[in-house]
Amino acid sequence: MPMSQSFKGRLFPITEQLVEHYGTPFHIYDEVGIRETGEALKQLFSGVAGFREYYAVKALPNPAILKLMFDMGFGFDCSSIGELSLSRQIGARGEQIMFTSNNTDQTEFQIAAEEGGCVLNLDDISLIEKVPVFPELICFRYNPGPRRTGNVIIGNPVEAKYGLSHEQVVAAYHLAQQRGAKRFGLHTMVASNELDYNYMVETARMLLEITELVESELGIKFEFVNIGGGLGIPYQPDQDPLDIDSLAAEIESLFSAFQKKHGYVPRMYMESGRFMTGPHGVLVTSAINHKDIYRNYIGVDACMSALMRPALYGAYHHIDVVGKENVAKDHIYDVSGSLCENNDKFAVQRELPKIDEGDILVIHDTGAHGHAMGFQYNAKLRPKELLLRADGSVELIRREETLADYFATLNFTEDHFLPAQAKG
Repeated sequence: MPMSQSFKGRLFPITEQLVEHYGTPFHIYDEVGIRETGEALKQLFSGVAGFREYYAVKALPNPAILKLMFDMGFGFDCSSIGELSLSRQIGARGEQIMFTSNNTDQTEFQIAAEEGGCVLNLDDISLIEKVPVFPELICFRYNPGPRRTGNVIIGNPVEAKYGLSHEQVVAAYHLAQQRGAKRFGLHTMVASNELDYNYMVETARMLLEITELVESELGIKFEFVNIGGGLGIPYQPDQDPLDIDSLAAEIESLFSAFQKKHGYVPRMYMESGRFMTGPHGVLVTSAINHKDIYRNYIGVDACMSALMRPALYGAYHHIDVVGKENVAKDHIYDVSGSLCENNDKFAVQRELPKIDEGDILVIHDTGAHGHAMGFQYNAKLRPKELLLRADGSVELIRREETLADYFATLNFTEDHFLPAQAKG
């Protein structure tokens, strides 16, 4: 169910005050919901030895949110130097960070090795010889190719740019051994926003089978396997949530059987982003125009630069009109922003209550891949972010962008270069 009733109960009574104080648009996140989800995740997987969540920083890269994760003992899944830097800024070091980049260059490898390093999760066998100082602990990302099917968001593994092929796995770990690696992990990411828990169970089973294969060939005992992210949330009201209880129970059974068979068992990591914060964030925006042509449009003061999932994936995000939650949804609208782009719509032919200019719309489930996927096309600027604290206070955790921010990269020292062949 989009947006928990408890979050709604905390937010809706104060929304008008927040709009008066901060203006719109803004994303706001719920500390209580984030902490409850994190603690529940730890409890559910407590039967799997060494379980650890590495929060996917790309989902919501804000230091205030990362501090909540760090407080719960989580690590961080980073896919860029910027995300790595954010994680280090809030205190994460060494094996608290997993750096899973792709098309990684030498500068990135060098920065990754600084400040206590991190768990280096290599995406390609060709990168082994390119790592300047090879770490003692190494992990590889595995792409099962035709052995698994993907889903709509992440695509078919055969077509994905990520990871080692099945045929490269043993060779990759052998080359890593030759470069001095003595500790090993294994990672994969084969689904996104998956609501069928069986898919994730099979992912765990697949990784344990790959560890057996590599151990039989090279004598390696893996310290951990990382089943990646991909735990889904129900964006639509009629969708059933992921059966996380069955997922945890069946994964625990898999790891217990591995322990009995081998006398040891690797730790299990996951890197959930959407599942951790997605339902605990909303985009609050105001209706500013009403246009009737071939369709009825409600224009709001946010646009897809603040939330591009509907335009990018045709994704559904539930919408409430504050104060009209119990009013009949007897109007059909396209809810759109002001971008010069026809896909700039938060809802298409959506049944909603009658919306008047000045009404406040709350767009659900923007706590992951919402603000983070923002952009500046049309010189549109990204909105502020707020955090609804457990004590009921509200904190500004990112200001809105300004035109000065937009033009900042045009303030530079002039540099004119004449290539040699142009001299004459």
